[in-house]
Amino acid sequence: MLSFPPGIRCRFVVALPLVLLVTLSFAVLATADGASQDDGPELPACNNPFKLVKVKIWIDGVEGDDLSGLTASFGASLPEEANKSSKLPAVFSNPLNGCSSSSSKISGTAALSIRGDCDFVTKAKVAESGGAAALLVINDNEELYKMVCSENDTSLNILIPVVMIPKSAGDAINKSMEEKRVEFLLYAPTRPIVDLSVIFLWAMAVGTIVIASFWQEFGTSENSEERYNELFKESPNAGTGNDDEREILDISVKGAVVFVITASTFLVLLYFFMSAWFVWLLIVLFCIGGVQGMHNCIMTPITRKCRNCSQKTLNLPLFGEVSVVSFVVALCCLIFAVVWAVERRPSYSWVGQDILGICLMITVLQLARLPNIKVATVLLCCAFVYDIFWVFLSPLIFHESVMIAVARGDNSGGESIPMLLRVPRAFDPWGGYDMIGFGDILFPGLLVAFAFRYDKANKNSVANGYFLWLIIGYGFGLLFTYLGLYLMDGHGQPALLYLVPCTLGVMVILGLVRGELKELWNYSPESPSTMTNLTGEA
Repeated sequence: MLSFPPGIRCRFVVALPLVLLVTLSFAVLATADGASQDDGPELPACNNPFKLVKVKIWIDGVEGDDLSGLTASFGASLPEEANKSSKLPAVFSNPLNGCSSSSSKISGTAALSIRGDCDFVTKAKVAESGGAAALLVINDNEELYKMVCSENDTSLNILIPVVMIPKSAGDAINKSMEEKRVEFLLYAPTRPIVDLSVIFLWAMAVGTIVIASFWQEFGTSENSEERYNELFKESPNAGTGNDDEREILDISVKGAVVFVITASTFLVLLYFFMSAWFVWLLIVLFCIGGVQGMHNCIMTPITRKCRNCSQKTLNLPLFGEVSVVSFVVALCCLIFAVVWAVERRPSYSWVGQDILGICLMITVLQLARLPNIKVATVLLCCAFVYDIFWVFLSPLIFHESVMIAVARGDNSGGESIPMLLRVPRAFDPWGGYDMIGFGDILFPGLLVAFAFRYDKANKNSVANGYFLWLIIGYGFGLLFTYLGLYLMDGHGQPALLYLVPCTLGVMVILGLVRGELKELWNYSPESPSTMTNLTGEA
């Protein structure tokens, strides 16, 4: 890269994404509303399915942003289409808890009350007795709590819809109602089980690993040393260490363990100190890594196809002699990253984020490698425990999932963390994104890239090798992750729970069956140059 000497560049591009970016490798997708969508038959009384609700809002006749809610297990059902529902004026109950008859007129309105002081059934009965056409209960946090009947209430006949909305929505409504007229329209559109965005995201994740594996032939071939010498003309004061020339980092057992411990520490720091400025720091680091990755992905084919392109150079302060082509490409990549950072909020910004992220991961998978299955087992098993603990077990200590809270961007001032691939949902009435963390691609990708190198070194055929079967295993692992996501009502899933058995497990089983496990375990790739590893050992 234009901005760093080769050795520093290598350590930065690999260590930064693996520690900072992979730390945030939360699951695959998190439904923005965190609630289930049950499309089964509706039953009377207290057995109604919980359904997501769209709350359209008008303030003094001007339509505002839609809100999301969740129906109760009791009460009337809502229509699936907006044109089959009616506008209702919004009125706060008085008392606000809605536990006793309201002194404010709520007849024919959508009554609002806050959660607490009495059960949900009592609130619904009070609202219905006052003539309310619907009841919206404002939760005391951002979750959409499932409102159920008490054990003794089994034959209710509540005839108005009852919906819960998050605290932030209630605060916004309260602010709007101070001097303005607010109206609601409630309906419960059907959510598709599988959106096209899932298929596209699956293809991007699998494709990134496949391209990165084959890119090794393209980018780290026997000519890579010559290519980098062409791009970065050595200055008189440059170091002479051979370990930096090939820019390859071998991961060691010690490095794998230290990395996961460091990632866990960083995740906890993010959880406690997450703020808008912290997210901005991550955005800057992501842009730096993305520029490096994009530069590498563009320059590799250029220098391979046009060896004379890099002969024309210019002398830059601080950077020394640099090829003109490399400088122009780096400048274009920098402009691309800056434009994305400035325009990251619009709906189309996911395209730039995914391009930067994919280029970054391809570059990392070229420069970092697993030397054998022993190191792969330590790294992936540690990552396996890391993912499960911080998604499923951390609530036992922190009272909420640390991984989900960080990935959701709580306390980030509305800023979102960029260390993931995301695709907008095409047919979901609530919109939102399907997402996959970088770690869920990089960790299995390191193993798949090792399988590719091993097959090549041993001249294995496609069927008798490991690469193809690991790619198939990774694809199925992602499918199992989405299945788990669906079965757990949209709760974020630790993707490595499914990906590690489907990749490392497949390779170990194949190695056992073929009698090659010992060789895989102690495999040592031959290399003419000195390599560095993540522990800094030469």
